[in-house]
Amino acid sequence: GSAATWHDRTRYINLWWKPNRTRGFVWLDEEPREKNRASSTIANTIPYRVSDPGWTRFRYSSSRSAVRIARIIWDSFKLNLPNVRWFVMGDDDTVFFTDNLLSVLTRYDHNQMWYIGCNSESVEQNVMHAYDMAFGGGGFAVSYPLAEKLVNALDGCLERYYYFYGSDQRIWACISEIGVSLTPERGFHQLDIRGDPYGLLGAHPIAPLVTLHHIDYLNSLFPNRTQLDSLETLIHAYRIDPNRILQQSLCYDTKREWSISISWGYTIQIYPLFLSANNLAMPLQTFKTWRSWRDGPFIFNTRSVSPDPCDHPVVYFLDSVENV
Repeated sequence: GSAATWHDRTRYINLWWKPNRTRGFVWLDEEPREKNRASSTIANTIPYRVSDPGWTRFRYSSSRSAVRIARIIWDSFKLNLPNVRWFVMGDDDTVFFTDNLLSVLTRYDHNQMWYIGCNSESVEQNVMHAYDMAFGGGGFAVSYPLAEKLVNALDGCLERYYYFYGSDQRIWACISEIGVSLTPERGFHQLDIRGDPYGLLGAHPIAPLVTLHHIDYLNSLFPNRTQLDSLETLIHAYRIDPNRILQQSLCYDTKREWSISISWGYTIQIYPLFLSANNLAMPLQTFKTWRSWRDGPFIFNTRSVSPDPCDHPVVYFLDSVENV
């Protein structure tokens, strides 16, 4: 994060941060200004640290802040916190679903070297940066043994890869030198898309939802609500049943000739016709590419929204959920 954005971004962080359970820091470029400082004293806000100034000695070609952000894993490792198994990185506007993050990471041996995350949804972004790189806004996890190797090699990598655009590219390049490749997990979402994310979230892959990013650049997840209200609704459903959030179920009413798609905790679509399961599992094209605002390509197949309104589904959105 940065001192300039910290005050505004706490509203998203406070949605998922769990005091006395979640351990971590937001790393800032400088001490926050007085009007922002109060945000860091709120009980449910992640604490902040200021990056070691050593990053300023490295050259760069485009974004100076990318050097500092890449070196945050060095800052975090040097804290020497006890009982650390994983270092998880994200942006200050990354929304984490921490229970699902934990369930994903427990599938891997933290004593081995792992680099876990996902690339961009937009092909143009992967072409520009890298296909086999974990995009930083979507978040990524590095096991302790890999972090130890990475920290020892990082300063040399920052010097060699000064021409890269982003911090995540620098981390990826250095991890590649160590000989570790990306292990993709499809629940990490960079959300390099524009417009309405409905189609993507309504047909989420069979994987736990781990992160959402670029929330401020997208239409609200729920209609007629602010993005903050939308996230509060989604996170409330997630807390009821973390592993099921956004998981898609398909069913058919043969008498009425309906096809029904349920994205748990989010939406229900009822189509007045039979659609195959593979069609229903394919995201509706309600969004465009990140950089060019085009209809694709994406790293997954999409289906276009029919021009015939009679083919459109009846759509319901979650209002509330509770244990019974």
